[in-house]
Amino acid sequence: MGLKEDLQTDPPCHARACAIQNCLQKSGFNEERCKKEVDALYECCNAFYGEKGDDASTVSCPKPSLLRLKVKQRQEGK
Repeated sequence: MGLKEDLQTDPPCHARACAIQNCLQKSGFNEERCKKEVDALYECCNAFYGEKGDDASTVSCPKPSLLRLKVKQRQEGK
């Protein structure tokens, strides 16, 4: 599924959040091996908040302020 479809699911971005859980289980909970899945969720969540505004909410995404912090940390390599 693409970004547009993932935004239209109920709840939005849910498939991407599930992909992280699946990856973590398969990798023995080694977060380093699941960067691609985390980045995909953050991409979806950024688009969700961009479309719906910071007051929107979905159980699949961190709150906007935490999301921005996490994205910034990933870009800085932390």
